Amino acid sequence: MDTYLETERLVLRRFTADDADLLVELDGDPAVMRYLSGGSPTAPETIRERHLPNIIAGYDRWGGDLGLFAAQEEDGGAFIGWFFLRPEPDGPLDEAELGYRLRQPAWGKGYATEGSRALLGKAFAGLGLRRVWAETMVVNKGSRRVMEKLGMTLVETIPTPPDMQRVEGSQHGGVRYEITKGQWQGH
Repeated sequence: MDTYLETERLVLRRFTADDADLLVELDGDPAVMRYLSGGSPTAPETIRERHLPNIIAGYDRWGGDLGLFAAQEEDGGAFIGWFFLRPEPDGPLDEAELGYRLRQPAWGKGYATEGSRALLGKAFAGLGLRRVWAETMVVNKGSRRVMEKLGMTLVETIPTPPDMQRVEGSQHGGVRYEITKGQWQGH
């Protein structure tokens, strides 16, 4: 296993070509996809032919330090979802977006906060990033709470992307939270 980062209860590792079924299951759960696609699953062939190859290519693109990482429980190794820390496609390399998607059995256990906190530590102490942001829908209270627990600040409301207009609560738009290296060090 190519471990990227460990926390008290989680191991984050690089995805491999053998992980397609894990992603298919995750994106096939309507509750997981509620604020992303209105509950519609991602087609398995899209995951196998496009998403997973792009995830794996990202490790080379960003030197293995940034990208999307599989999250497993330290105790037993169960796949709980993924976390990412990655720059915008054409954005500066000292800024990155933080994100996560977890299976339902992992909800409410503090994993999103734990994994995200570890990624912020790596971003600022290990990778020299100066800013990390995260975005979610206004109505996604769970993700917003995680961002606030991390010390991130709400910086703006953002319009709902056209491809998400059918998602419940999309009329309220989205929000962007940020944290800088200085804010993280003072948190």
